[in-house]
Amino acid sequence: MRTGGGAVRASLAFLRLLPRCGVQAAGRGASAGRTLWSCRRRSSSGPPWRLLFFGSDQFAVESLKVLEADRSSNEGVVASLEVVTLSGDVPVSKFAEQKCLPVHRWPLVGVDGRFDVGVVVSFGCLLQERLIAKFPHGVLNVHPSLLPRWRGPAPVSHTILHGDAVTGVTIMQIRPHRFDVGPILSQELHQVQERCTAEELSDVLAVKGAQLLMDTLRTLPQKMADKREQSQTGATFAPKISWSMSWVEWEEQTCEQIDRLYRAIGSKIPLRTTWMGRTVKLLDFVGKCHISLADPSGKSTPGSVRFQKESNVLAVCCKDGWVGFKAVLLKKLLTPADFYNGYLHQTLQRHQTPPHQAAGGVFSSRRGGTEAPHGDAALQNGKKTNCVS
Repeated sequence: MRTGGGAVRASLAFLRLLPRCGVQAAGRGASAGRTLWSCRRRSSSGPPWRLLFFGSDQFAVESLKVLEADRSSNEGVVASLEVVTLSGDVPVSKFAEQKCLPVHRWPLVGVDGRFDVGVVVSFGCLLQERLIAKFPHGVLNVHPSLLPRWRGPAPVSHTILHGDAVTGVTIMQIRPHRFDVGPILSQELHQVQERCTAEELSDVLAVKGAQLLMDTLRTLPQKMADKREQSQTGATFAPKISWSMSWVEWEEQTCEQIDRLYRAIGSKIPLRTTWMGRTVKLLDFVGKCHISLADPSGKSTPGSVRFQKESNVLAVCCKDGWVGFKAVLLKKLLTPADFYNGYLHQTLQRHQTPPHQAAGGVFSSRRGGTEAPHGDAALQNGKKTNCVS
């Protein structure tokens, strides 16, 4: 009896170890041989990997989807998957909960020996060296640019803002102390479609980045052996999008530059100008307009406003032409006809001067003192901070 009791205790002790190897099914009839093989594989130098995923926004969800699908299908790359988020109301947290993935709140504790690889996608916090060291095969990052171009929190917006024709995705190894400076493991190029927005480009790069991440994980030891340091040549920084970027400088910016600005930030932060000292938000950008002036020899002042009745567009003169908007927000949302009838027409009559000369019929580039609305942080894409753990 004593011998049998000892054997039972030993078996129970063995079974208690199995979850640490990520084999939850062993206690439900899985063979001991299969269990032992799984434990050995998950502590070896190759896949399947025990992954800890750090992420927050919708861009990160695409990578998490691919990892979770591999884990569920037993494709052999992901052995186990857990998630770290900054809060419970971000897209990554919601997706993880839907898929019943374990979710941890930042800052993180207790990861010693539990994971092989860390994966960071649009997380927003800097990982300290002592945390990175807990992952024997390193921490990978999916970054939506061809590093070293556009390091920083808003690479997609700056790709559009600066008119880049080619961009891509990079899988790099995380290093402590600074964002986006680690060695490159994989890169894939992408041709930027004409007139695409930052949101459209981000969606495409999220899919490409997720697939490139999986390809990297499949051959991670070889990718690590072949990794290359980033060159300092061509390194640029992509600061986070802020309200200060939304002011249109009519005297300085061309039609093309205003177009890029709108496509880069317009869906998150409306473009702004001032009218008679009040801030106006410019909505529904329609691009370059062709204006016929009554006096062809007259030169319009940058910021001059014209109402195009036939197309219901508010046209504004900039450095090299005219751009149009289908709506503005002053005290309330206004159509171009509303703005003309309520503001522009009265101002032009009061000044009794032609539209292309009237000082009162001009949007001003001067930045007013109007405070941005509450909740600005929610409008800043790709936010990165120096929170550490």
